[in-house]
Amino acid sequence: MTDKPNQPPRPTDAELDILTVLWSRGPSTVREVHEDVARRKPTQYTTVLKTLQIMAEKGLVKRDEKERAHVYDASRPREWTQRQLAGDLLQRAFAGSAKSLLMGALSARKASKKELAELRQMLEEYERGAK
Repeated sequence: MTDKPNQPPRPTDAELDILTVLWSRGPSTVREVHEDVARRKPTQYTTVLKTLQIMAEKGLVKRDEKERAHVYDASRPREWTQRQLAGDLLQRAFAGSAKSLLMGALSARKASKKELAELRQMLEEYERGAK
């Protein structure tokens, strides 16, 4: 899947870690993002700062420069990025086969009965909408 002109590029793993923080916290300073990321894995403040600056250049985050401490926010919602990543993975690793992608996901981790029921319901709704 190639990036369209007005779309930010696919985030790297480090960028996705930061986006996950921003999606859960909302607009945040570099310090707040760093504290959240550092709880999960050791990382330097300057690394988070530089990554956020790069992400702003790429269009992955928006930077509010009104205050002394710049505030960053994800430029796209979590669901949009998940669709972008899933579509890219579908093309690159599963040759466009949704069945293969789903089977790969289900074989990688056992789904609960609740998750399987939700998947069945979503597939039925999708099928009704596709007719």
